[in-house]
Amino acid sequence: MPVMPDSWIRRMAVETGMIEPFFEAQKRDGVISYGLSSYGYDARVASEFKIFTNIDSAVVDPKDFSEQSFVSRTGPVCMIPPNSFALAHTIEVFRIPRDVLVVCLGKSTYARCGIIVNVTPLEPEWEGQVTIEISNTTPLPARIYANEGICQFLFLQGASPCEISYADRAGKYMGQRGVATPRM
Repeated sequence: MPVMPDSWIRRMAVETGMIEPFFEAQKRDGVISYGLSSYGYDARVASEFKIFTNIDSAVVDPKDFSEQSFVSRTGPVCMIPPNSFALAHTIEVFRIPRDVLVVCLGKSTYARCGIIVNVTPLEPEWEGQVTIEISNTTPLPARIYANEGICQFLFLQGASPCEISYADRAGKYMGQRGVATPRM
């Protein structure tokens, strides 16, 4: 399962709309970088955040998720409380080919500050904006900058297309826009 290079990512983004909007080169002038890299694509975080809080003493239950678990904020900067996390989403929309699996890693600029990004794999034929979990592992408040790089996606091409794709089984997060909270 090879990791696909910049030339393949560029071709797929331009010819099939695999990534929209697509930046062909790394943008880094005074911002946390985003755009095409050697073997991946650095996506940007949008300005919509759901910050987890215990203000209403809600319980986080993936089978019965309560909107009281978080507060919503929109803006150019998100402050994540110490030892807490937020949900956000990519600006980019991804459309994954049937023979590709995509994994996500956090950006080193944030990781070196104790900020960890988690995204589950993007499965074959999944599409939408990616919901991102951003954890602040530090005892200090942490800033996240909207419209700047947050994570890098790596594209792994399978030896052949899968028999059943995410679209075939009508996955529950197909076509998501904005922050998607847990669904049953």
